[in-house]
Amino acid sequence: MSIDVHQLDVFVLWGSAVIFVAILAVRVSSRTRLPSLLLYLLMGVAIGEAGLGIGFEDAELAHSLGFAALIVILAEGGLTTTWRDLRPSMKLGLSLATVGVVVSVAIVAVAGHYLLGLRWELAVLLGAVTSPTDAAAVFSVLRVVPLPKRLTGALEAESGLNDAPTIVLVTIISTGALAEHGLPYNVGLVLYELLAGLLLGLAVGFAGAWVMRRAALPSSGLYPLAVMALCFLSYGVAAGVHASGFAAVYVAALVLGNSELPHRAATRSFGEGLAWLAQIGLFVMLGLLLSPGRIELSTVGYAVVAGLVLTFLARPVSVAVSAVVQPMPWRELSFISWAGLRGAVPIVLTTIPLAEGVDGSERLFDIVFVMVVIYTLLTGPTLPAVARTLRVARRSEPRGLDIEAAPLERVAADLLQVSISPVSKMHGVEVGELRLPRGASISMIVRDDETLVPERRTVLRHGDDLLVVTPRRLRDKTEERLRQVSARGRLAQWLG
Repeated sequence: MSIDVHQLDVFVLWGSAVIFVAILAVRVSSRTRLPSLLLYLLMGVAIGEAGLGIGFEDAELAHSLGFAALIVILAEGGLTTTWRDLRPSMKLGLSLATVGVVVSVAIVAVAGHYLLGLRWELAVLLGAVTSPTDAAAVFSVLRVVPLPKRLTGALEAESGLNDAPTIVLVTIISTGALAEHGLPYNVGLVLYELLAGLLLGLAVGFAGAWVMRRAALPSSGLYPLAVMALCFLSYGVAAGVHASGFAAVYVAALVLGNSELPHRAATRSFGEGLAWLAQIGLFVMLGLLLSPGRIELSTVGYAVVAGLVLTFLARPVSVAVSAVVQPMPWRELSFISWAGLRGAVPIVLTTIPLAEGVDGSERLFDIVFVMVVIYTLLTGPTLPAVARTLRVARRSEPRGLDIEAAPLERVAADLLQVSISPVSKMHGVEVGELRLPRGASISMIVRDDETLVPERRTVLRHGDDLLVVTPRRLRDKTEERLRQVSARGRLAQWLG
């Protein structure tokens, strides 16, 4: 097979230009609070058949590439999620990813059949593809909204785990297996795939962490590659025994990201960069797959109605039912309901019936695409305001303190760079009054572009940068103590 060098050159030119523009678009999305996925989807539409004329109609290729991108996105989510933050809300997150999905699918399917007139197969597919929250949207938006950790933990756990059962469900319906084998068999199949995927993810994660701690690789750049290879390995092992590869990927990445591995910071940065690349490619490709000329006014109407049912009925009910296993105040449950961000995942899932040639799947793709755009515009930018209205938002952290970390691998410690802002009450506090955990210490202060080695009586000032060395096991306590003093001053210990 020969390679057309000219086509390769054109592909490199357009590909690099799109990626660069997409990276710049992140700045726009951060200012407007819009998930960047919307900008990428619109970029895909702009360069597609209705814009620059680049045609793309291969649903099978879109399905395969979409799944590959989701693996990378879920892996990055697991690598950068702290188990300490996730654990308190794990029961609720798992309930939302299973029971919540079932409730949401049922409500949307009934509405799709009786309100929109869809036949039952398409109505159930509509409910299934729109039930999971999007990991990329949740990870990118919620991490900049100041929320209690139990809320972010529940939403991140849900978005990391709910892809698995919904993908199985959509595949069963699209291939006709539901009618062939019956409901009990397929329910058992979904449970098997989810549980087996979780167990295999744990196995690959712990085994991979054990090997990585003992492998002396000749280059630090090999460690991030090895970790990502393990994440893909977990998917392949799970898929090989017909278990959920997506559940395996997320769990394996969660284990690896929370293990004491060499060069953890570099690994997380590498995973984050790959995830951004996967998001850009995924959303632009999905935008290319859309044919704007095919969208009719009735399609927009169907999308609006389906979105209303999903946002204001199916999602609140599914959250309320799921919360039985871990009750929370109604304000927090209301926010979880509003923060059920949909993004690329529902659109990717519609490529399954497209690839299988299900009758009406093109109409379903258009409805879901329009619905995702409309309701992401509605929910994404309003999350901070909704959090404040429901009084679930905590004071933004860091407020008077900015902390960055770098690993000191040889002594299992971290070097924290702490910046004292003009509003911090750490101004005027002596170094000895910080009362950091035993083993943590301030090694240097940078003040007015000069460095000084602090003593116990050294007084801290606004604008100082502190270099704090802390054993990794004490890092959380050290950061918490620094934030306490920054918020309340030297009397923080007595003020609570």
